[in-house]
Amino acid sequence: MIIGAGAIGGTVGAVLTRTGTAALLVARGRHGEALASEGMTLRTPDGAIRVAVSAASHPNDVRLGDRDVLVFATKTQQLDAALQEWADRPVHGPHGVVATAGELLPAMTALNGVAAEEKALRYFRRVFGVCVWLPAVHLEPGEVIVRSWPVVGQLHIGRWPASTRTPADAHLLAGLAETWGAAGIRVRTPDDVAPWKYNKLLSNLGNAVGALSAEPSEAAEVVAAVRSEGEKVLRCAGIEFVPFETSTAARADGPTIRPVPGWHDGPSNSTWQSLSRNTGDVETDFLNGEIVRIAHRHGIAAPLNAALARAARAAVRNGLGPNPYSAKQLAALVGLETNVGS
Repeated sequence: MIIGAGAIGGTVGAVLTRTGTAALLVARGRHGEALASEGMTLRTPDGAIRVAVSAASHPNDVRLGDRDVLVFATKTQQLDAALQEWADRPVHGPHGVVATAGELLPAMTALNGVAAEEKALRYFRRVFGVCVWLPAVHLEPGEVIVRSWPVVGQLHIGRWPASTRTPADAHLLAGLAETWGAAGIRVRTPDDVAPWKYNKLLSNLGNAVGALSAEPSEAAEVVAAVRSEGEKVLRCAGIEFVPFETSTAARADGPTIRPVPGWHDGPSNSTWQSLSRNTGDVETDFLNGEIVRIAHRHGIAAPLNAALARAARAAVRNGLGPNPYSAKQLAALVGLETNVGS
């Protein structure tokens, strides 16, 4: 069950369906209607592929079984509502209802940041954190631009927290690695996924820069500064994260971004997509804002990340759309004294 069939969830659900793994994509609005009537179109570097997917718009339309896996792929700011909708749904076995989803089914959190897993634990007993590297873009109903093919992404998945891992979890993850790998999704199963999630958090601190600046290549100093501040905060808090050298090496077998016919090679991260679609919210408060939260919890400050989160909220509030600032303007907005744009 792919709950949230946007860039990540839509890609995962479509490639699994395409290779024969049963998947149901849950989406609403025009996107959900398009999936139900026309299927999912994957625009890939090797051309467009249409997949006839199974789709639903609401939990009431779904009958859960005791072998189902729930993959949450919403944005973090949308997750609470999704968890509440699914946690108490009845799960059916061969002889009737056996439990609720929260009691029995694995809940996988394929979201950026590190807040989703703790949110999910309020509702689900078996939570699996997912560190996502999957370069895809969702802007139009019924369509996802998949920037790597045939290997579409790499996921590090592990029980959250690692101390609750069981032999049954290892069996489940081994099965996912095999079936999802055949679909072009590389699955890695580290003993503890948390350091990988914190590595990705640091990487995603630059999302707001790519979304707000019309000159992301010239704003590299801003990205470097907010990431450096993030690393210092995590070290101060004693939080372990995988070094970037390790994560870069781990991606050697894919995904590998290639040009997609008809698609530009500019910014396309999840924050940029939210501003482009004018969704009315962005996940920055769970990325840069997470660094700010950790800093405040330990009696220190993270002024660059705090300022960038404020700038993203203002862009949403004022309907500015993507890339409203030059690199120099954005540097000044976050209070960074640099040579950006000079």
